[in-house]
Formats: sequence, C-alpha cells, structure tokens
Amino acid sequence: MDVPRAKCLDLFAGSGGLGFEAASRQAEKVTMLELNKEAHAQLAKNVSTLKADNIEVLNKDSLEFLKNSGEPYDLVFIDPPFRKGLLDDVVNLLESNHWLADDALVYIEAEKELELPELPSHWHLHREKVAGQVRFQLFTRQTL
Repeated sequence: MDVPRAKCLDLFAGSGGLGFEAASRQAEKVTMLELNKEAHAQLAKNVSTLKADNIEVLNKDSLEFLKNSGEPYDLVFIDPPFRKGLLDDVVNLLESNHWLADDALVYIEAEKELELPELPSHWHLHREKVAGQVRFQLFTRQTL
C-alpha cells in the first residue's frame, strides 16, 4: 500500500514525526492523537505553520479514542510511551472497533526488549529493524 491517498492514524503522536512524514508523502488524511497539552499545542502550531490541511491534531488519549468505533485507516502508527504496557490494549481496540482497513499497514515502535502481545493471526510481519534501544516493526493486515 502506498502512502498517497492513504488515511493515516498516528497514535501517541509526540513530536508528530511519523504523521508529518506521511503527510509529506501525500497522505489524504492524517489524524494525530497526543494527550500531553504542550506537545499537542506544538503539533497544532506546526500544522498551522506548514498549512497542512490534511492533518488533524486531537488532544486526546489514544486508548479512549480507540474505544469508540471509527472509520478504517490504511496506515496506523503506534509509538506508545515505553514500559507502560499499552500495546496489547491498542491492538485489541484497533481490531475490535474496526479502525483498520482490510489491507492496512500497522507500524509499531517500542522498546527492543518488549515481547509483543499476541497479535491477530492476519497480521504479517513485513519488516523489522532494531536501532539502539528501539525495535521498529511494520505489519501488513490481510483479512480473509
């Protein structure tokens, strides 16, 4: 799946690097979620400065947001705070509340020693890399 025309969800956006990169590659829509008020304010300022009409920045808790049903996204970035045990809930909510398009890509960035929760059987590891203390994994979602 190509980034152009994709709908992207950036959970735990932080500085927004992943979401801004997707927007720069012509994603149709990027939704960034950041709970920290200061980080959210900086993201909103950056979006305004860049005149990035395809980026929406929400000052919300990612888990609370995912508890509702939503529109399916083509590309989801998951970069939760380290050592908080949030990944299992995020994965379950993405699947159970229909946040993922049938052929979605899911990017997970986590501490390298973290053992991933049991992932859905239709998530297939596409690429993996370790740099320093961080493990990057890209999964393809292939539904039946």
